[in-house]
Amino acid sequence: MTSALPSSGSIHLEVPARTEFVSLVRLVVASAAEIGPDMAIERVEDLRVAVSEAATNAIEAQAASGSTSRIGVRCSVSDDKVVVRIHDEGGGFDPDNLKELPDPGSPERLEYESGLGVYLMRALTDETEITSSPSGTDVRLVVYSSKRSPKDPHRDG
Repeated sequence: MTSALPSSGSIHLEVPARTEFVSLVRLVVASAAEIGPDMAIERVEDLRVAVSEAATNAIEAQAASGSTSRIGVRCSVSDDKVVVRIHDEGGGFDPDNLKELPDPGSPERLEYESGLGVYLMRALTDETEITSSPSGTDVRLVVYSSKRSPKDPHRDG
């Protein structure tokens, strides 16, 4: 099936830092991924969950900092990948110094209500980059199409 839409392009959103806008961000990114590269629906769903986690974290950081700025979302689609960048102006954090939690499959993990966001982003995307400073955080998520995936060395491309 061919599409009249270009195979590459970018979408830019600025949404209020409120949880009711997470579903809008998730919908826009998933829709762009579906019309862009040759991406399996499972990979679109992985991206949808990772974007939800990143957007939720950005909203929570923004709220904690007292900022009334909007959350920035940029989704770039090319022939072989979807790249999503989410920016907040919260206080920032060091992703390498996150509290160690029990393995998600461990019964002890049930004692923790949150803390899986960064873990899920890293597990569900091909690349996850988190850059943080006192003035905010930028999260970059990349999911490759079925044409190319660094997590699957047996794919062609």
